[in-house]
Formats: sequence, structure tokens, C-alpha cells
Amino acid sequence: MTFQIWGAVFIGMVLSIMLLNVVQWIIYRDRSYGLYTLYMLAWLFYFGLRVYAFRDWFSTETNYFVRAAAPMGAYYVYFDFADAILNLRQRLPVFYRQLQLVKVGIVIYVVGQFALCYVPWLWNPTLYEASFVVMRLAMAVLGVYGIRQMMSLGDAVSRAYAIGTAFLLTGGLTTMFLSLTYLCSEDWLGPFWGVSLTYMQFGIIAELVCFSLGLSYRQRQAAVRSAVMEQELTSERARHQRDQLEAELIMQRLEQEKTEVHIRALQAQVNPHFLFNSLNSLSALIDDDTQQASVFLDELSSVYRYLLRANDQALTPLADELAFIRSYCHLLQTRHGDALQMEWQVSPWLMKRQLPPLTLQLLVENAVKHNVILANRPLTISISTNEQGQLQVRNNVQRKIMRVASNGVGLANIWSKYQILNQPAPTLCEDEGQFVVTLPLIGVD
Repeated sequence: MTFQIWGAVFIGMVLSIMLLNVVQWIIYRDRSYGLYTLYMLAWLFYFGLRVYAFRDWFSTETNYFVRAAAPMGAYYVYFDFADAILNLRQRLPVFYRQLQLVKVGIVIYVVGQFALCYVPWLWNPTLYEASFVVMRLAMAVLGVYGIRQMMSLGDAVSRAYAIGTAFLLTGGLTTMFLSLTYLCSEDWLGPFWGVSLTYMQFGIIAELVCFSLGLSYRQRQAAVRSAVMEQELTSERARHQRDQLEAELIMQRLEQEKTEVHIRALQAQVNPHFLFNSLNSLSALIDDDTQQASVFLDELSSVYRYLLRANDQALTPLADELAFIRSYCHLLQTRHGDALQMEWQVSPWLMKRQLPPLTLQLLVENAVKHNVILANRPLTISISTNEQGQLQVRNNVQRKIMRVASNGVGLANIWSKYQILNQPAPTLCEDEGQFVVTLPLIGVD
């Protein structure tokens, strides 16, 4: 096989590796693949101008300059490629800074070679060859040092990169040794093993294979890490959803328990004492006034019918609540007589507004429970509306000397209902002997 045929095989192999790398670059959008492609292009450019048909298109000066400077372009890209693959600036910061200085040296060397090759009065073949050999030896020393640094990282990708660099270094030194000792010819038509550049090309192919394997392994590691992270994220998301569902179930259970407590508290407001007193009043009326007893029984039925219905709804129209409270107050007035007086001043246009059921019953019972009710000191309860469309329950304050034990369930129940409904809280105040509770009325959509 002649060197020309081998050269075509070499170009084909490099192009194949580069094409595969370009596809991966398009797929993964990774900067490393871009630098790797640029690195292979630098070698293709070098051998295209240095060895093959393109060399006849250029002057002798250009061929000398390409021989000296083109490999330096590949090495310049090589340093950035190594940093992108191995993250040298983080893992080997000292070595990374040294490479930056070497890049500066490469630029100076290329500028000097350009001056030697293209400025006629500066041309000196001996100086050219000496600088060429010194630069190659310096890069070889740097290569050995770099291989040791990369091997110290200890991972598979770093080892692949170090081995590839060793192949390139071996091929480059072999080519330089054979060309300096004239053990090989420059006959491109002769056998390929007799041309010194063949061994550099062998080193480059072996290097590219190692680099490609290292990149593939690195990409597989990244895919595994991504899959593990995705699995962990999926598990975390599922755990979060499960925790959220459990929290929602707990909240629903708490709300249900809270509602049940509220219902029990509401039911407890009309306690057995009220029923006992009502039945006693009914018994007395049956003997004294049968007609009034009949009315009393109807009102008592209305009260308990409303209580049973109210437990099943969150809101009730003001008109229904007022009808109920009138029946409830009738029972109280039958028992207390003129000692309990009721006043009503509710605007008709607010009758369709709503409020939590049994709210007025709780407030009226609270007033009856904590105040003296005597014929000479009547308790007056007023239910009215104000200009702001609010309902007000007002009573004169004449507290019992012996305070009645109270756990505050009645008023707290009303406040918690409005809070659950996301409505403004009721307000209460005591001023000039009057205890006033102001209730927001909820509009109908």
C-alpha cells in the first residue's frame, strides 16, 4: 500500500469519526463535541496542506509555515477540549493555569514562524529547523507531564484521554525522529511504512479512538446520572403528591370533625333544660289556657322543625331565620312574660340575604342566659339592620349577680362559621349599658 492510498484511508477514518461526532454534537448540544470536531478539522487541514494534492497549490513559504504552525493550532484546540471533557479548571486548577501559559507560548511561536517564513530578510533555515525541533520537544515534555496529571484524576474518562494523548505523543516523536535521522523517505508514491508522517497518523487515529471511547463513556455516565436523577425526581414527586393527598385527607377529616363538633355545639344550644322548661310551660298552659297552649305547641314544633333542617345547610335566608327566631322568642316570652321584650326593625330589602342558621338563636339565648329578667327590670332584645346592610342584635346589660358558668361556645361558634365561609367576622361591643353584636349578611349571587 502506497502512502497516497494510506493517506486516503486515513482521511476516510478521520472523516468517519468526525461525522459521528457531528451527529452527537447535534443531538446533545454539548460544547465538548464542538471542540472535538474543531480538533479533527485542524488535523485534516494540516495533512491536506502538508501532504496531499493541496501542497502543490501553495508557495514554498506557505508549506514551511503550515509544517510548523498547523499542528500548533490542533494543540491549541486540544487544551480547550481537555478542559471541557475533564473540567481541568476545577479539578486541576494549577495544571489549567499552566496550559493557559502554554497557549500564549503557542501564539508567540506561530507569530515567530510567520515572520521567519514570510519576511525574506528574516529567513534562516537553521533557525527555522531549530525552533521547530525545540517546540516539538517542549510539547513532548508537556505531553508527558499532562499524561501524569490526567492519570492522577483516576476516572475512566481521564485515563482514556491520557492514553489517547500518549498515542499522539508516541506517533509525533516517532515521526520527528525518523525525519531527523533520514531513516524514512518523503516519497508519497512509495510504501506507506517508509514515510515518517505515517506514524504520526497512526498516533492520531489511535488518539481519536481513545477520545471517542472516552466521550461515549462520559455521555453514558451522564445518561445514567440523568436517569437516576429523573427517577429520584419522579419518586420525590410521587412522594410529594402522596404527602399532599394525605395532608388533604387529614384536612378533610379535620374539617369534617370540626363540622360535627360545630353541629353538636349548635344542637347543645337548645339544651334539655330549654325543652324541660318549655314542656313545663306547656303543661301549665294546658290547665290555664287551652288556646294559648295550642299556639305554644305550634311554635315549639316550628322551632324543632327548623333545628332539624338547619343542621343540613351552611346558610339560610334572613327571612327564614327571623321566622324561626320569632317562634323561639314566643316560647321564651310565654315563660318570662313581660319581663322579656322583643323589638324588630329589619329592612324588607335585606330579607333574601343569608347568614349561618341558628345564629340569632345563639345570641338571644346568650342574652337570656347572662342577664336578669324580671318584671320590674325587663330584658329588651332588639333585632335590627343598619345602613350598611348589617344585622344587629342588641340587649340592655343587667348581668346576674351570680355569674353563669359559660365556656363561650355560642359566640365562638358564630365566629368560626363566618371564618369557614371566608366572610368578614362579626363584631361585638358594649357601650352605655348596651351589648351589641353586628353580623355581616351574605349576599345572594
